[in-house]
Amino acid sequence: MDEELRSLTERVRREAHGAAEYDRLAATDDPDELAGVLTAPGRPLWARELAAFRLGLAGDRRAFEALVLLLNHRDPQRCASAAYALARLGDPRTARAAAALATNELRVAYALHPVRLLAELRAPEAVPALITTLRRRLHPHDPHRRVALACVEGLGTLGDPRARPVLNDALAHPALAQAAVRALARIPAQRGEPR
Repeated sequence: MDEELRSLTERVRREAHGAAEYDRLAATDDPDELAGVLTAPGRPLWARELAAFRLGLAGDRRAFEALVLLLNHRDPQRCASAAYALARLGDPRTARAAAALATNELRVAYALHPVRLLAELRAPEAVPALITTLRRRLHPHDPHRRVALACVEGLGTLGDPRARPVLNDALAHPALAQAAVRALARIPAQRGEPR
């Protein structure tokens, strides 16, 4: 069993408090049954999460909307599970949705997993979204340093020269400086440009 799936099922089992529905959803191989959980009224959040996660790992795009909602949830464990499933779903809408969540200043407290997902996806939306999000975090006393650090690390992973100016600005922030140095080192120098 996939380690992320094992972690999710253990957490969801505790939330289900012995509900028979948990055993059925954890055991079924029927994607239509899982998809039905996503649209049926009155289903508990743990059931929707388990169904969406399993469908996401199977590449079933019916899970997309539920996973995006979970990616923006206040519970970091739900966000992490949703990001993991979305990265494997293969839906072309994923990067655009993650970029919208990462750059939504009203939800920046929940942007950590969308930012990490963007770096993993390596989609065209990733670099502009990470630059925008990081630039907003470079103000004195910004409380979202983990989001800023994830942006710096993601931009280093992506290695895109467009990130060089904002990464240079990040050098002035002690909490980000070491990561910014590493990220800048991963960006290839352009011809005639000093590193």
